[in-house]
Amino acid sequence: MSRARHRGVVLRHGERVGPLELFFDLVFVLAITQCTALMARDPTWGGIGRGLVVLGLLWWSWVGYAWLTSVVDPEEGGVRLVVFGAMAALLVTSLAVPHAFDEHGVIFVAAYASVRLAHILLFVLASRDDAGLRHSVLGLAVSTAIGTAVLLAGAVLDGDARLALWAAALLFDMGGTLVIDASGWRLVPGHFAERHGLIIIVALGESIVAIGVGAEAGLDGGVIAAAVLGIAVACALWWAYFDVAALSAAERLGAMDSVKDQNRLARDGFSYLHLPMVAAIVLVALGMKSTLAHVGDPLHRETATALLGGASLYLLAHVAFRLRSLQTLSVERLVAALVLLALLPLAHEVDALLTVAMVAAVLWALLAFESVRYADARREVRSIEHPHLSEG
Repeated sequence: MSRARHRGVVLRHGERVGPLELFFDLVFVLAITQCTALMARDPTWGGIGRGLVVLGLLWWSWVGYAWLTSVVDPEEGGVRLVVFGAMAALLVTSLAVPHAFDEHGVIFVAAYASVRLAHILLFVLASRDDAGLRHSVLGLAVSTAIGTAVLLAGAVLDGDARLALWAAALLFDMGGTLVIDASGWRLVPGHFAERHGLIIIVALGESIVAIGVGAEAGLDGGVIAAAVLGIAVACALWWAYFDVAALSAAERLGAMDSVKDQNRLARDGFSYLHLPMVAAIVLVALGMKSTLAHVGDPLHRETATALLGGASLYLLAHVAFRLRSLQTLSVERLVAALVLLALLPLAHEVDALLTVAMVAAVLWALLAFESVRYADARREVRSIEHPHLSEG
């Protein structure tokens, strides 16, 4: 893309993620932390469901800026100031999350709408001289407006009615991109892939924070052991994504000749399939937080499911990601995901510390097997220079 200025908006030049985008993502750290806190306040199926819906809404707002900053340079001109404003709105949105389903519902939606509005306005400016992009942006504006209106309607309702409307708004908003002409979008593949890799690191950072919060009650041998195992789980999740999967998918995205096919892969593999990865990390963080608080007791059914089910969901999302990006099926990760689910009945009976140990053991056994079984292919992928994708 050229460095041309479109109505005061400078188009992106280069593939590396800039410092302002990293700064923006730091606010998203708080958003993820607040979602974990929302679920921890009410660790029931309903509470976890509410947390996941809010996470989905926040994720979709972040995705919009990932696409936007792959078109425009956020650090040039007045765009920087608009991004600062969006950060302020996202901060207010995040602060409202713990009580989004009671007294702060309207504040949550109003701040969220401001985040989305800034995104649409910048996209409109960037598309003035690009008919294809403008057509796609207008379609996105319509789906965003309808989805936000449904959110506002839900904010005046209570309980399950609010949850149902917000879930419907999220599905409608995310589904809207399926009917928008995919050939109209513009992106820089390396930047787009790196941005999503960095947000996985942000989510993993939340799992580390959860360990610290869970250990606030005191520090003893059991808590130390649980913390070490928690780091082992987080490292395994990092390895599963960054060792080969992210590199291969980024190369595939950048190698595609068809703009339409490239945008569809970016939408499906990154915008859609990274959501269950992030959600899975949040669920694991919830399980770790409960474990550190009650090391010697069995986890409750919901939090045990969050821990084991979250790790399983993470692997299943990777299976889908690899299948969509590379057209190959990872049988090993599918089997490991099923093993984690099969351990759920046992997790309800044993101490939480042992449950975390089981998760760590399954994940690291999977990684060890893959490293030996696919050593040559792994070495080949990692020997290629990937200047556009950060591994943290």
